[in-house]
Amino acid sequence: MEYQTRFQEWLTCDEVSQDDKARLSALTEDEKKEAFFAPLEFGTAGMRGVLDVGINRMNVFTVKRATKGLADYINSLGAEAAKRGVVISYDTRRFSSEFAIEVAKVLSANGIAAHLFEDVRPVPMCSFAIRRLNAIAGVMITASHNPKIYNGYKVYGDDGAQMSPVSTAKVVEFIDKTPYFGIKSANADICAQSIKGMDNVRIDDFITVIGKSVDEDYFARISKLSLSPSAVKTNGAKVRLVYTPIHGSGYMPVTTILGKMGIKVNVVEEQAKPDTEFSTVRVPNPEEADTLKLGVELADRIGSDIVIGTDPDADRMGVAIRNDKGEFVLLNGNQIGVLLCYYILRRKSEDGVLPKNGAIVKTIVTTELARKLADFYNVATFDVLTGFKFIGEKIKEWEDSGEYEYLFGFEESYGSLVGTHARDKDAVVASMVFAEMVCYLDTVGETVYGVLQELYKKFGYFVEKAKSVTFGGLDGMEKMKNIMLALRTAKYDEIAGTKVLAVSDFVIGRKTYADGASEEITLPKTNALKLHLQNGDWICVRPSGTEPKLKFYVATSKPSQEEASRLAEKYLEHMQSLVK
Repeated sequence: MEYQTRFQEWLTCDEVSQDDKARLSALTEDEKKEAFFAPLEFGTAGMRGVLDVGINRMNVFTVKRATKGLADYINSLGAEAAKRGVVISYDTRRFSSEFAIEVAKVLSANGIAAHLFEDVRPVPMCSFAIRRLNAIAGVMITASHNPKIYNGYKVYGDDGAQMSPVSTAKVVEFIDKTPYFGIKSANADICAQSIKGMDNVRIDDFITVIGKSVDEDYFARISKLSLSPSAVKTNGAKVRLVYTPIHGSGYMPVTTILGKMGIKVNVVEEQAKPDTEFSTVRVPNPEEADTLKLGVELADRIGSDIVIGTDPDADRMGVAIRNDKGEFVLLNGNQIGVLLCYYILRRKSEDGVLPKNGAIVKTIVTTELARKLADFYNVATFDVLTGFKFIGEKIKEWEDSGEYEYLFGFEESYGSLVGTHARDKDAVVASMVFAEMVCYLDTVGETVYGVLQELYKKFGYFVEKAKSVTFGGLDGMEKMKNIMLALRTAKYDEIAGTKVLAVSDFVIGRKTYADGASEEITLPKTNALKLHLQNGDWICVRPSGTEPKLKFYVATSKPSQEEASRLAEKYLEHMQSLVK
């Protein structure tokens, strides 16, 4: 079998260490198949996988191969592209620094400038640095909020957004031509400890270590996004905010910007330092209540009402707040996004600086409460496909055309962007603005929980839920493909007693109504299906691009939260029953 041939190639290769060969020899037959049946997929968000030996795993060989493909792509663009170079950043995961250094060395060996951060930096600072340094691309070594056994490789374009599908496809063509062994890398003597504290220091002809100067430019830029400086001055030292970086890259930038603003922050010390094992949590995901447990315990001890957590690469922010009973409740991504959106629109409106051509951007699976809110403030709402790069595309489009002024963008998966300094999710700025909102609301006698309830009373109780179904085995992706085909060709009249008004098939790019009429969908084609139900309810299903996982999203709004939650659960149950 082909996987056995690949396995033997690795087992006999001189470049593979004795430790890795021992690991290879210890693999079971099933583990060999999993590790060698196919290369780790490189999609529009790069690649992500389990850390281990094999072509379907994250390791130094798969990282060097991907980088050689990226290097060949950049060199195909010409000498100027190579000179502009690539920004390289990494988070606190296992082998993140080692992988980042290998990226720099492979780029150097291929004549491409590499701008390597001197220590861990989050996604938004990588995105910012690409634009700040006029780089042609960027690489972020991270697996975001996944368990510790994972790592990943994100690639960015010169606009600071994740690389476009067209450019990614070209990179993949070069990767597919690249072997796993024999890839040249520079002889530069670099290790994570040796470069810490450096700034604008040239290591070899192509590798430059960057640091403090880029950081300062980033902080200066995002400081200008403050909307309530007087409220911060009044209440910044009194809010008793709790923050946890969950052992990730958010510690330095979040505490720095809050300190510059004058907002007192109480850090969860047990989770402040980098830890590749994320030893204090089950998973380093601030979307999970147990991940913020230590933060809530600290908040109870000091009498705080707000706990903020950022994931390892600090592109997502989770928040826990006290409700009207004094109990901590975890906000979901839609609620966090709506609260940030509300604060931005409210403050700009109060100060008379809300632009007439203002616009917010959300994804097709993000709450419609955002649209209600934007309509109230006479601001346009635009839907884009799932993936923050599409929000970044809107920013660029409006910068070029001047048709709209970007105010805020977010997605239901806990990611948002205030400002246009970056083109990916920024939990550093989200933490800053959320903390400032707490200060502001305190000055006017309001609370975060109270504001959220008022929004529900005004616009309706919007409830969104999501569920994933994973298909195991080597044929998992094929199973998922067949189920998507069945869902796409099924006829839908009603779901849980709610009539289906139309179906949007993003593969063919058409929205078809119950009466047979149809219209073109102007968004790019993608593998997703959305059912439009009565009363503005909707259901969306889409497969993961990198895992055999089918994702269901449902949304409804009712006069009461209980009623809305009950119906949302019925929608989920119905959709899950279709894939059993």
